[in-house]
Amino acid sequence: MTSATLRLVAPTQTERGLLRLADRLTAYVEHRISRRAERRVIALDLLREQQTRKHDPRAVDHALAQLGLPRR
Repeated sequence: MTSATLRLVAPTQTERGLLRLADRLTAYVEHRISRRAERRVIALDLLREQQTRKHDPRAVDHALAQLGLPRR
């Protein structure tokens, strides 16, 4: 009776294969999620850098004044 019970409790070969497939799919999805998060961080950094690089119109006047040149 115990041998029949053990066979019912242990996963079948198909179930073990499905568990391995589920593990692989989970790893694949987690990898894609992390790559997408990395790309998002890079994109946000680039956007932030572009926004901070906007030229101040007064900066040109200030630079010209420092050089002793007439303003625009």
